[in-house]
Amino acid sequence: MRVAVVGAGPIGLASAWRLAQRGHAVTVHSDGAPGAWHAAAGMLAPVAEAAFGEDRLTELLVASVQAWPAFAAELGDVGYARSGSLLVGVTAADQAEIARYRSYQDSLGLPVETLSAGELRQREPALHPGVRTGAYTEIDAQVDPRRLVERLTSAVRAAGAAWAGKVSDLSEVDADATVVAAGCGTAALTGLPIHPVRGETLRLRGGPTLTHLIRGYVHGRHVYLVPRSDGEIVVGATSTEETDPRPSAGGVHELLSDAIALVPGVREAVFAEVSVGFRPATPDNLPIVDVVRPGLVVAAGHYRNGIALTPWTAERVVTLVEAAR
Repeated sequence: MRVAVVGAGPIGLASAWRLAQRGHAVTVHSDGAPGAWHAAAGMLAPVAEAAFGEDRLTELLVASVQAWPAFAAELGDVGYARSGSLLVGVTAADQAEIARYRSYQDSLGLPVETLSAGELRQREPALHPGVRTGAYTEIDAQVDPRRLVERLTSAVRAAGAAWAGKVSDLSEVDADATVVAAGCGTAALTGLPIHPVRGETLRLRGGPTLTHLIRGYVHGRHVYLVPRSDGEIVVGATSTEETDPRPSAGGVHELLSDAIALVPGVREAVFAEVSVGFRPATPDNLPIVDVVRPGLVVAAGHYRNGIALTPWTAERVVTLVEAAR
């Protein structure tokens, strides 16, 4: 079957790779511009990221994250590391919020344990002394999204897929089946309710040595720190409905202030980069991975979970495309 994949981020590339492996004649259409993945931290954190009322999404995340070790091993070095997550808060209100999340996580059967101040320090000595309680989950992991896209691009080429340019209208595509995985651009191509949510992330170097993903609450705001094996720390992320692609001083200040409140040693780090990305969100925060009309499959709207859901989405896309034959 001739299959066109519109979009060359992790979702589109992984789908193209799996389809090409199955013997389909795949063409990837790309506009060459980096998507939300370029700013993403690459957290594979179904437990730390579990949100109230998103039970179905959490189920998908757990299933996809369980598939990540084999997926990463097949691709090669994508920076996969199962480092676990610490959930911590600064103020009494922040710590109370963590306790609420703990109850919700328990209700879903997610593996989380409460830690005392001493146990937190044992796991992560760089934490601020004011962080007195928290929680730990061992199943959360991470990958490097930029390395992931490099590896997926190579894998797609090795599998024999062809490449073509940007698609402005689906009428331009000549294929037996089309997969639209164009992130925020999916809305213009399909009319589906996907809208951009702006986010900023920071990359720091030379800061404290961290061994876990840190998901924190600082005066009610969410912040995370993702330590890479090369010493880089990714700090994120702001979340606004703005459309300005330029970094904001306010966003950088907020992220740095909150990161320092949790890990004081961050103030000694070297500021390496600030990135802005636009997460493709849906009204219910669930991705749209389905046949929307004969011959057209959509795989988009993953919001903040595109990297984590990449293995699951790719397999689902293959199933949908082949079922339509």
